[in-house]
Amino acid sequence: MSSHWEAFYATHLPPTDFEDNRKLLQEFCERHDQNKERIVLITSGGTTVPLEHNTVRFVDNFSAGTRGAASAEYFLDHGYVTIFMHRLKSLEPFTRQFSGQKFMDMLELNERGPNTTITVKPDSVDVLAPILANYKAAQENGRILYVSFTTVSDYFWLLRAACECLARFGSRALLYLAAAVSDFYVPANQMPTHKIQSGGTAPNIQLQLVPKLLAPLVSLWVPHAFVVSFKLETDENILITKSREALNKYKHKLVIGNILQTRRHRVIFVTPEDNYELILSREQVLSGMEIEEIIVSSVVANHLDYLKNQKY
Repeated sequence: MSSHWEAFYATHLPPTDFEDNRKLLQEFCERHDQNKERIVLITSGGTTVPLEHNTVRFVDNFSAGTRGAASAEYFLDHGYVTIFMHRLKSLEPFTRQFSGQKFMDMLELNERGPNTTITVKPDSVDVLAPILANYKAAQENGRILYVSFTTVSDYFWLLRAACECLARFGSRALLYLAAAVSDFYVPANQMPTHKIQSGGTAPNIQLQLVPKLLAPLVSLWVPHAFVVSFKLETDENILITKSREALNKYKHKLVIGNILQTRRHRVIFVTPEDNYELILSREQVLSGMEIEEIIVSSVVANHLDYLKNQKY
């Protein structure tokens, strides 16, 4: 009998652009493996659960991809080549810092007929220039690859494809699984083809538990990689217990626990040996420091220690 996750793949088709993305992943990993570089796969943003095959309605979550997008910039700063696997239209590295009207407010329109130009306002140059420089460096040196998903099924297919490519890196691969993956889904064979009609009685939708991909990921797909997962809770009393349960069950290297209301300035690292807090001080918060900066620094330190202890 096949496992739950194998049955999921058997009953859900890959996304239409899957082969194109798999080729991009293969080429990216092959190129950087030749140089024996460290690589990180960051998953970011939430997954949707379609309620129809021709999807009009779906179940979603609140994740905007803030932690993943910010962390990608810091991993690049630490010298990691980066695969940024994100929810379509969620926040992305670099551009995340100019969401809403911020970017437009930094520009000046100089209308001169056919010679109209657009310039950056003088008081915005110091803000934009370093971010643009980092973006250009990552792009021009081919150090970041963007791959997008929408549904939980898309995510499953792309995650497995990415892991197949990352396996060649062994312990040099770091997986930073920050995406908010749906816990429930509607099986493909139980979804209507067309839009659910609103007339008559309310629909009765039966949800099933999404398979936990950490199990095959850690034991089969990338057994030598340094795998980091996240645990979000709203109850402080169960956070460490739930994080340690996940660590013991899946045998990966680190769980980063956070509470919904305080996730922007406090997290808890739960390792097989210990647990400890990372907290931004009031002064750090007021200075504009992001907690992802110290999260990534600590993850990188843990990964480097792991690499030193490898015997193969």
